[in-house]
Amino acid sequence: MALYELKKVKHSYQNKKNVLNIKHLTIPSSSILGLIGPNGSGKSTLLRLLGLIEKPSHGEILFNGRLVEPFSNKARFHITLLPQEPFLMKRSVLKNVSYGLKIRNNCDNLMNRINEALLLVGLGSEDFLKRPWYALSGGETQRVALAARLVLKPKVLLLDEPTASIDAASARLVMEAALMARNKWGTTLIIASHDWQWLREMCDEFLHLSEGRFTTSPVFKGTGFT
Repeated sequence: MALYELKKVKHSYQNKKNVLNIKHLTIPSSSILGLIGPNGSGKSTLLRLLGLIEKPSHGEILFNGRLVEPFSNKARFHITLLPQEPFLMKRSVLKNVSYGLKIRNNCDNLMNRINEALLLVGLGSEDFLKRPWYALSGGETQRVALAARLVLKPKVLLLDEPTASIDAASARLVMEAALMARNKWGTTLIIASHDWQWLREMCDEFLHLSEGRFTTSPVFKGTGFT
């Protein structure tokens, strides 16, 4: 059974033309899927639909074989999205990374889990836990936001332009942490990025979006889409 299955999905905003038009798409569990395409091609919209943040204008999204709605209790705690511009609460690193576990009432062995998540993204300093959100660089902000998602051990991790506006060292740490999640926990990774070289190192499969539709790519080969 596919982890995701999209059937005749169309999405538009404010009665405008479809920004996404997918006849059929299946995404297997524990896969790493790269989404490529120009700005405005629908990559971020697709991630929001897969993240159950928005409901498609038409069509169905199945997760583990079941029809799901936005913020569905069946799936919402298994899926997490890291947006292109990560948002941190106006709190310390510790409180940002622990927030998701606390709202899930899942706080056993809390500090060890937080430290493990921060180590995965190269931020394993005890002093770092107390640092406020405003004292972080762009790369550190991105990595703290990723740690806040990795600490949940999600079934699905959606990454929207994860290397935009960060340095090469941070981009490498993000890659290594995301790959660890797939290899250790079986996390499915779906990544939208303009950084083709970074995606080549990461992904099992690629889909090219243009004007909301999948097309074949002259550089990458993909399967499982129409």
